[in-house]
Amino acid sequence: MKVRKGAGGLKSLALSAICIVAMSDSTNSDDLNTFPAEVHTILDQTKPLTHARRDRLPLLLWPAHTAVVEDETAQRRMIRELDSRGVAVLATWDPSRKQESLAASMRVARIQQELDLPVCVNANACMYGFFNGDASTAYVDEHGETFFDPSILGGRIGCPFRIDHQYASIKKKVNFFVEAYKDANLPLDFVFGDWEIDGPLEINRAWESAKRCAIARERIPEIDDFRAFQKAVRDKRSEATQVCYSEQILSKFPDALIGNYGVYPNDGYRYWYDYFEVFVDYHPHKMEQRAPYREWPDDWPQTGYTFAMPVVYPWARIFGWYDFANTDYRWFYNMLKVATNAAKNTGRSIPIIPFVHYHTIFHPDEPDPTVTQMSEWAYQELLWHMLLRGVDTFFLWCTEEENVVEVRLLHEVWAASLEYANYLNRGTPITFELPDQAGTVVSGLRLGEKVLIRRSDFNDEAHPVTITVDSRLLTVPQAENRCQILSLD
Repeated sequence: MKVRKGAGGLKSLALSAICIVAMSDSTNSDDLNTFPAEVHTILDQTKPLTHARRDRLPLLLWPAHTAVVEDETAQRRMIRELDSRGVAVLATWDPSRKQESLAASMRVARIQQELDLPVCVNANACMYGFFNGDASTAYVDEHGETFFDPSILGGRIGCPFRIDHQYASIKKKVNFFVEAYKDANLPLDFVFGDWEIDGPLEINRAWESAKRCAIARERIPEIDDFRAFQKAVRDKRSEATQVCYSEQILSKFPDALIGNYGVYPNDGYRYWYDYFEVFVDYHPHKMEQRAPYREWPDDWPQTGYTFAMPVVYPWARIFGWYDFANTDYRWFYNMLKVATNAAKNTGRSIPIIPFVHYHTIFHPDEPDPTVTQMSEWAYQELLWHMLLRGVDTFFLWCTEEENVVEVRLLHEVWAASLEYANYLNRGTPITFELPDQAGTVVSGLRLGEKVLIRRSDFNDEAHPVTITVDSRLLTVPQAENRCQILSLD
């Protein structure tokens, strides 16, 4: 497993195997009736693991945020039940109700510590507030008038270089929780943020606003060069997150896994746009068919993050970017390109935990009846190929009405993958290639003279394909909907 040496609760968890057996006879107990509806959905759509999770990272599901209750007996039962399926309970740090949030989070952490399970936290609410609408964070024009960038959702993003005075308040939010865990001798193993629409951003028309700002022009002498502007803004964004977030946690919990939505090592390009981002033709980019891939600085090293978190979503605009007749391949191609970008450029000692989603995301675009939903088969094949290129586990985001299908599809693949834990933990990816036409896609992990491999065909050709693995030819026969273990001999 690509976890740094000595990583606290993310160690071999023999208890998980015990829980699988112990919980299988207890799912009809009366206290299960007190579980939140979202937890019942997870339990209904998943099965106890056939293969113990052991040292694989747990599966992270957005609906598991609701699995925090006041009754300690029910809480313990819920944690056990979800762990029998390999699913982690996520506590939430919320500075707006900090005492209540801390008490609930620590109650969960104590049980997870007792059961030798990883302590997992959503710290997102602690990170927001660099730009809070206050004039002290706004752009300032040559006449001393303040203004904000209207092109980014909410219209509250101001000058990247006028947020330093906000650092103290953000650090205070984070440290309130971190210090409490430390004082209580509780571990902290996994901390993530979904921090997006705040802090320094160069997207949309931010460059135009910055060029009107006297302070930004002073701080970026070459501001008329977009690349210089982008680098300066991304450097400032990384500084803010490291100083206020990752550094505060790692100073007390040096082995914690810390990351944030959409931040990961990359090849210099980003192959997706978030829902609040628009394509601007003067942003440096390259085109593939109708897909505009933006140049993107590798800002991950400056953040202090210890795991990578790409975003592998079926944004509606993807469908129109490509002209593949096989519509499944339009989704699959872009989404695996995003995942491969992270997998190929992330060091083997760094876990990769992507956000994933199955249903088409239309927001902010209007629903379009001409957009064909990706098939369940293509989505599950995508998940397999991500694992066989170096992804360590998944973080599911979905809306409440999507829980049933999203949880089922993801858990089926993730749970089945535990059969190959040895390859997933110790294997080396054999290829990062992705055909630019709908055809045969191959991914695999080599361990010694064996290769765990999966082949997915997006055309009607069934003949064997041959790939090169370390200068040796390997023939991959068709094996529909299953992995193969092939010998290099």
